[in-house]
Amino acid sequence: MFSKVSGPIRLADQVAATLSAEIESGRLAEGDRLPTEVELVRQLGVSRTVVREALSRLRNAGLVEPRQGIGVFVLPRRTRPLDLEAEAADTKSKVLQIVEVRRAMEGEAAYLAATRATPHDLARMRQALDTIDSAVAADGDGVDEDLAFHRSIAESTGNTVMVSTVRYLGEVLRSGIRVTRANEARRNDFIEAVREEHQAILTAIEAGDARAARTAARRHMKHAAARLRDADDGFWTETEDLDVDLDTAP
Repeated sequence: MFSKVSGPIRLADQVAATLSAEIESGRLAEGDRLPTEVELVRQLGVSRTVVREALSRLRNAGLVEPRQGIGVFVLPRRTRPLDLEAEAADTKSKVLQIVEVRRAMEGEAAYLAATRATPHDLARMRQALDTIDSAVAADGDGVDEDLAFHRSIAESTGNTVMVSTVRYLGEVLRSGIRVTRANEARRNDFIEAVREEHQAILTAIEAGDARAARTAARRHMKHAAARLRDADDGFWTETEDLDVDLDTAP
């Protein structure tokens, strides 16, 4: 049914695209059961890990549904809420696009937080920021802690749509942060710059200076993008081993 996949694009991307095309074309229709994992491995010539990652992406995209002990089935067609596979085919392009979205969203979140955050909100932001340093000191990557800091800012705005959007994009944002932090961890000056940028955001919010908070948040994203653009090709090759999934949203 399927041809073996190979080439420079990540295998999981290719498998997900192959299966998606079968579903979108109707060759795999609503209610059809996909070939078993073993059969997909045989037909596509890839590992079980690749197949499982591809199926996970299809599930998160709302294309298929696993049923315990039975198999994976095609779901009814519906409007796709978000397509992160379109256009940008490589990790660098995708991560930079995520940073662009974050620059707009987090700038406004910081602006609103500076005018609306309660003392409790500010305490949560401070705690979230402190846990990043603790995680790094314990040889962690600080990814979840970094995401928690930015999420705490969004939550302090009281804007339920913004909070829901941040939660919806949670896995995508986490993957983008994982790449940016991996890049920043390679140099001590990058690590210190990020700490200072985060602190500047929090200081402005604590001071109730909305414009300064927006500027600090946007500057943080601008500098993150610059650090990524300066990364050499070797770093982007290494990102293939970072368990990065930029094509799904929960």
